[in-house]
Amino acid sequence: MTLPATLRALGYRNFQLFFGGQLISLTGTWMQNVAQAWLVYRLTGSSVLLGLVSFCGQIPVFLIAPLGGIVADRFRRQRVVIGTQTAAMLLALILAALTITGAVRIWHVFVLAALLGVVNAFDIPARQAFFVEMVGREDLINAIALNSSMFNASRIIGPAVAGILVSVIGEGWCFFVNGVSYIAVIAGLLLMRLEPRKPVQQTASPLADVIEGFRFVIASPPIHYLLIMLGILSVTGMPYAVLMPIFADQILHGGAKGMGILMGATGVGALAGALLLASREAVKGLGRWVAISAGAFGAALIAFSVSRSFWVSCALLLPVGFAMMVEMASSNTLIQTMSPDRLRGRVMSVYSMMFMGMAPLGAVVSGVTAARWGAPATVAGGGVICMAAAAVFGWRWPGLRSEARRLIAAAQMAGGVPPQSATGGSVAIKTGGEAA
Repeated sequence: MTLPATLRALGYRNFQLFFGGQLISLTGTWMQNVAQAWLVYRLTGSSVLLGLVSFCGQIPVFLIAPLGGIVADRFRRQRVVIGTQTAAMLLALILAALTITGAVRIWHVFVLAALLGVVNAFDIPARQAFFVEMVGREDLINAIALNSSMFNASRIIGPAVAGILVSVIGEGWCFFVNGVSYIAVIAGLLLMRLEPRKPVQQTASPLADVIEGFRFVIASPPIHYLLIMLGILSVTGMPYAVLMPIFADQILHGGAKGMGILMGATGVGALAGALLLASREAVKGLGRWVAISAGAFGAALIAFSVSRSFWVSCALLLPVGFAMMVEMASSNTLIQTMSPDRLRGRVMSVYSMMFMGMAPLGAVVSGVTAARWGAPATVAGGGVICMAAAAVFGWRWPGLRSEARRLIAAAQMAGGVPPQSATGGSVAIKTGGEAA
């Protein structure tokens, strides 16, 4: 049976297994995210501690992701992801046991969040780099978009279910369901049949490998401009999610159920954005999409910050989620398309640092700012910065298109890195590829 173009990556058996397992597992993950935020808020009532827990959960990604990139490039990515998913399952079950028995304390949440951050530092680069092994380069853009669709479909279901469970039976059972849900993705990974991957020659030291990855990113202006844009949004825009318990309880008076609905609304918008990207078959125009969606994300955040109606706020979170997903998935696609396979894990580790690793700084700053000036002013200020950054990126990107085409052509040449001139500069490659 021929699949629609939007679903073409699902024609690969390995991606089918990954997709099905992740759909179940990520629903549990979103349940845990909502329940953990509400648990911290219930135990402390502090916006500062909400930000600090998020900081502890994400700062390991910034600090350790380069090591995760080396592991993803040196070892079988399938085995790396199985290991990280197993570790995440055990951490979720520990938090469930502590919460259900009533023994949980705020320091437990901090420690377990930090340990999960360490796991994610290895999981994210390996998982992102693993897509190309499941579907190949020709359907990479579709696989990334479908993965984002599945991520956000679970975001719709998970928070809504978590909001109900938290209000009825408490946070602990959300953590338990999340722990059990990892079985699905681990089983899917074990059932995959993959072509043997040529091992990377390990002649250099780990430090030299890290430096090589950073040098490639720095020497590739289209990639590092995309990463800078992503980092700015992570620091200034994404903290709205950290402050969601305050909006749900103090501003919109919706309680735990209301927070689940608000997060679910964001997921609906993000799912629509991911499905739009899944319908695309080429990277042409994605750079322009990054600029427009980043600006729209900032504008939607400003509108959300001034709303005092629960249902109006829900409606405004639809474009927030839509724009956020288009910006993130477009950036991911462009970066992976421009990266050679032997450096893919390390490049995606830098992506992880900017997307998740920079978020802790934003979480702490937003928590402190919200305590001083309020959550609405904090979110509005972040939206203004996002719009300004989008304007600068949109002005700069047209001058980077030719270099983006060169990187795409070089990455397609047997997975090799762009040729270098005798002086160390990149040699221009003429290509008929479409502009990004």
